[in-house]
Amino acid sequence: MKVLVLNAGSSSLKYQLFNMESGKVTARGLCERIGAGGAITHKRPGADDFSEQIDLPHHGVALKRVLELLTSAEYGVIKSTSEIDAIGHRVAHGGELIKESSIITESVIKHLESLVPINPLHGPPAIAGIKACVELMPSTPQVAVFDTSFYSDIEDFRYVYPIPYEFYEKDHIRRYGFHGTSHRYVSAELAKAIGKPIEELKIVTCHLGNGSSITAVDGGKAIDTSMGFTPQEGIAMGTRSGSIDPSVVTYIMKTKGYTPEEMDDILNKKSGLLGVSGISNDCRNVYSAALNGDHRAELALKILTNGIKKHIGAYAAEMNGLDALAFTAGIGENQANIREWVCDNMDWLGIEIDKEKNENFTRGIPFDISAEGARVKTWIIPTDEEYMIAIDTQRIASKQN
Repeated sequence: MKVLVLNAGSSSLKYQLFNMESGKVTARGLCERIGAGGAITHKRPGADDFSEQIDLPHHGVALKRVLELLTSAEYGVIKSTSEIDAIGHRVAHGGELIKESSIITESVIKHLESLVPINPLHGPPAIAGIKACVELMPSTPQVAVFDTSFYSDIEDFRYVYPIPYEFYEKDHIRRYGFHGTSHRYVSAELAKAIGKPIEELKIVTCHLGNGSSITAVDGGKAIDTSMGFTPQEGIAMGTRSGSIDPSVVTYIMKTKGYTPEEMDDILNKKSGLLGVSGISNDCRNVYSAALNGDHRAELALKILTNGIKKHIGAYAAEMNGLDALAFTAGIGENQANIREWVCDNMDWLGIEIDKEKNENFTRGIPFDISAEGARVKTWIIPTDEEYMIAIDTQRIASKQN
């Protein structure tokens, strides 16, 4: 089976074509600046990359060009789009009604449209990508894989906020959690790396990038996670504040006269590492400044790493123990200093890393950085959300045949 995986952003469209028999990616690429010019980069293993500047007024045009490249004589890897057996879409939000990856129907699309008020950033582009696929390839099974699905079994006392209950009942305000596809993949790969059934393990996975989240996985099930009603909750991120006293928001709005839209912009785009350091949202740049003695840069990193540390400790308490810890995503996989600062003084919990292994890890593969004899195994696990989406898509689409 050949599965095309699509991840539609507000002005972008990422794609990967998988041969599920081999588990290999035969082509991948990125459409950028959709609606504001347009550019495509198309890659195939063992071949030169292809790039072009091209007008991409909307996602439908971008997808049409992707299909042309995949089937072209010069740059393609298939002869016809009929060779694509199914299409998997990354969808951030499934709400409360859709709890697992699903075949996309008209009713599913309508449900996604109903979620746009609580998912304004990620919802519209995902819907646009789905509709473009349905129009261009109406007979090909389409599967939605939701970031929120991994958290569908979390108990209500962990997802209901302590505000008047009618806000949950009538407005569906609750903790949903995000990055679930990544946490599901990483926890499963960590169990494989350790060589134990995931059903026997208590795991904390740290997905650390420009957007970051921490998840507690007990016996293969997510029991708690740091992101909430939106991806804003939790630890400090590149430009997001993470969790703060809610009265800070109302106080700033009252004293500064900010509108809800302006306040939202501050919390989501001007806070986090960027807001505290005043330098960058890129953790590498902030770390470089901290090494050169910049106090605010150092402060930003301490806020970040202390927040991660607190979540690990809290989740160990919730699970009544901890067997393994995983770091993944851009920061988690690549920044040794962040991993070291998070794990420092955690030996009471059984977390001890080998600093030499941590500094000299091998990128792109699961890598054990645990100190000899450490009770908790600490690993770097490269995430692969697209492969997880492809697996779900294959499983669900196969049932339709």
